[in-house]
Amino acid sequence: MKKIIKNNSLLTTAAALAIASLTACSSEMDYNEYEAGVFDKEQMEKEFTYVGDLMTTIYRALDYDYGTYNGAMLASASDEAEYSVKGNAIEDFYNGSWSAVNAKGSLWSSAYTAISYCNLVLDEFQGLTFSDYELNDDYEQQLYRYHNYKWEARWARAYFYFLLVRQYGGVPLKTTTMTPDEANMMSRNTAEEVFNFIDSECKAIKDSIVADYTNVGEKWVSGMIETGRADRLAVMALRARAALYHASPLFNANDDKTLWYEAAKAQKELLDSCEGRKKLASTYDCLWATDNYNATQPFGEIIFGRRVGSLSSLEAYNYPIGVDGGKGGNCPTQNLVDAYDMQRTGLPISDSNSGYDPANPYNDRDPRMYLTVVKNGDVKWPTYNSDTIQTWQGGLNAEPITSATPTGYYLKKLLHPAIDLRANSKYASDYHTWVTFRLGEFYLNYAEAVFKYLGSADATTDEFDMSPVEAASKTRVRVGMPELPEGMSNSDFWQRYKNERMVELAFEGHRFWDVRRWKEASTYFTGITEMKITKNSNGTFSFTRNKVSRQWDDKMYLFPIPQSEILKNSNLTQNPGW
Repeated sequence: MKKIIKNNSLLTTAAALAIASLTACSSEMDYNEYEAGVFDKEQMEKEFTYVGDLMTTIYRALDYDYGTYNGAMLASASDEAEYSVKGNAIEDFYNGSWSAVNAKGSLWSSAYTAISYCNLVLDEFQGLTFSDYELNDDYEQQLYRYHNYKWEARWARAYFYFLLVRQYGGVPLKTTTMTPDEANMMSRNTAEEVFNFIDSECKAIKDSIVADYTNVGEKWVSGMIETGRADRLAVMALRARAALYHASPLFNANDDKTLWYEAAKAQKELLDSCEGRKKLASTYDCLWATDNYNATQPFGEIIFGRRVGSLSSLEAYNYPIGVDGGKGGNCPTQNLVDAYDMQRTGLPISDSNSGYDPANPYNDRDPRMYLTVVKNGDVKWPTYNSDTIQTWQGGLNAEPITSATPTGYYLKKLLHPAIDLRANSKYASDYHTWVTFRLGEFYLNYAEAVFKYLGSADATTDEFDMSPVEAASKTRVRVGMPELPEGMSNSDFWQRYKNERMVELAFEGHRFWDVRRWKEASTYFTGITEMKITKNSNGTFSFTRNKVSRQWDDKMYLFPIPQSEILKNSNLTQNPGW
């Protein structure tokens, strides 16, 4: 039999990073996908590579938010940020322009396209043997990898359904390959049914998918270092996050404690499974560093990252106005800055015993603030900028310059400051990996679920032997902040917990959804606060808060289903109020 050598590489392998860097920002695919009709099914069944390309397409459809709306992140539709470029589409979320015709985002289409790819892998490309390759030295390893595609595709399908239910509530569950006519006759399943599907899928595949790609041994293709594929912990993380959403008020109107118990169990199971494999990184900023996908510290905390590739658009959108190449971008609000406690006392700035000085508002704050927010007086941001950042009115990086920060701050977190946007720069882009799941999130998830289930921040049981306040302090201790105190009232703990979550997970795609699932938007999303800074004649600064109103309607807890989809499918019903 003829010996055939093929290189079956996915973008999710370290070996393909160079390809990823060239294609990550392109709307065109550089692969021979089955759906594109380049190869027919019979041809595809003959080679590992073609089925692998379907998996590549699925992984590339996973979400990330480096500026989904022409540079604006969803953070700028929450109380985390304000986008500095006026007229951006992100404003539709809070200026009254949002509607079923202007449905915001393309998730309905993109998620269902990706789900169709998953169903294609599961329905049409199982049980293959690739007999032409039997004499290849790596045949068994390639076949093992191919067999794992089934579990990866089921994980991805469940993940896309999580994105859909989070955004729309109940949606049609398409679990087999369908014709367009068949798909356009489906009614919506309930949110409960979608969450149950995600849970059952994760349970079913958890023990079959590769447990750890760094420890597969001789079963895996030699030389392939896989750090961007779903493994057992990614499956458990999806189940745990979905369970938390399922138990939250948006989807649990009657506060069913059973759902909180199941959510608490899912977080605990994941945290227990991370023991010996994952731990909090020793530094906070390494989590979004260039090498976060394989360096020891961040990789030790990151459970799954969406490998985006080499780019500079994130930096171009968010470097300060007044810096070569900078456009201003997603500017942190005073609301976010206020959420950072005082470091020495560990107390909120609203506490009279905290040590907060309004005349020197940035002294002795939580270290995460300095790693997330660019503030007046900062230097070497980005690295090639030799000027001190000036966000005071009339300063180098401030109003009234067009698109300068309206809040008094610029974004630092997620950005790679060594990227040089000046003309003729030799370092004009860098690798970026969006952190989808990381351990820090799940300590916080555990704290919330156990607190809601047991009803006390200090409570423990034999099953949940870590108290909510202990779990919520993990991410604080990592950066040198005092632990949250025991003995707080439930209302005090809930406020401190929400602050900790806002601070720790800032700009990682959580706040927009957290406030929705808590159904607390009338408290947090009806306005933001900007900081207007004035430079005094003696060189000191005055700080004036400016409140900006935003529109909110309770129908906005869920997105409208795009009107175009309603017109295609008469069995689809619209979300209430839209």
